[in-house]
Amino acid sequence: MAKTNKVAIISVMLCFFCMGFVDLVGIASNYVKEDLHLTDSVANVFPSLVFFWFLIFSVPTGMLMNKIGRKKTVVLSLIVTVLSLLIPLFGNNFGIMLVSFSLLGIGNALMQTSLNPLVATVMGSGNLSSSLTFGQFVKAIASFLAPFLAMWGATAVIPSFGLSWRVLFAIYFVVGIFSTLLLVVTPIKETKIEGKPSSFVECFKLLGTPIVLLSFLGIMCHVGIDVGTNTTAPKILMERLGMTIHDAAFATSLYFIFRTIGCLTGSYLLRVLKDRAFFIISVIMMVLAMVGLFFGAEKWILYTSIALVGYGNSNVFSICFAKALTSMPQKQNEVSGLMIMGLFGGTIFPLIMGFASDEMGQAGAVAVMAVGVVYLLTYIKQLKTTK
Repeated sequence: MAKTNKVAIISVMLCFFCMGFVDLVGIASNYVKEDLHLTDSVANVFPSLVFFWFLIFSVPTGMLMNKIGRKKTVVLSLIVTVLSLLIPLFGNNFGIMLVSFSLLGIGNALMQTSLNPLVATVMGSGNLSSSLTFGQFVKAIASFLAPFLAMWGATAVIPSFGLSWRVLFAIYFVVGIFSTLLLVVTPIKETKIEGKPSSFVECFKLLGTPIVLLSFLGIMCHVGIDVGTNTTAPKILMERLGMTIHDAAFATSLYFIFRTIGCLTGSYLLRVLKDRAFFIISVIMMVLAMVGLFFGAEKWILYTSIALVGYGNSNVFSICFAKALTSMPQKQNEVSGLMIMGLFGGTIFPLIMGFASDEMGQAGAVAVMAVGVVYLLTYIKQLKTTK
């Protein structure tokens, strides 16, 4: 039994690594922008498109889990993700990338909705914030590797087989295949849900519960800041320091390095600190980061700000998600669907940021992210009783 649990934990954590594939959209959109000579507002359609599908598929996925189970839903999400990584290997035109990013978004919506509850099945619901944060740490590894793999492929540091930066898709495709096969053969015992599954309308009615709605908005802001920084940080360095896209790509990796560190340390700190105390520290870091990104014109200020937002934003999702999930233990699948629908913030923020940056430079994009940080300040009072 212990051996089976270890294999199940490894399999689930490898799925979190695959979940991180979605973050390649930040650096990929910058390379596509350069290859196809696009404006900021057009290039930002790609990350927006990825996260648009969370609005459509998250709640239906929560209902699907009630019918076929969490593990089968995760397997389905992996299959869709693997297909999304295969398509760009055949070309780099606008249509191909639109289809690829759409499938990547659909697969990730399925995965994020079903994988987080599967963690509770495999590891138990105790210290859920900490368990989810460790999963986010594994996810962040894939996220921060993506810019390096793309840059190495573009500069021929690694064999790219004629794919240039798109060798990133090939590498993650192989990992995705392995992850899918491992999960399929891993036995995971799921508890049968008692009572009648919620209907589509009943799922949305859960947003009438204040903590569910406020946590939903918190996750919207979290992912908006996440995707926004992922996409905008290199552009800030290019605009203010005159860097090339290859040099500026390090900004995305720097963000994910500190997000990875934040997830790793957070998985421990959330066991010994109250969620509220750690959340306050995280949001203060993001406030300082927004000030630095808006006004900063020197490399050390910009790099420090990117690091601060990376660390500060690393645990917001886990805390908001766990707060909502534990508030309604009998409706975890439905609440999970609603929370992941909040990742639709990854569509709204980049679109607005694209138009803002076209009008007033990257400072405009930072101002849009700052709105999300202000909301997270107001969310602090919801965590008074969380330990």
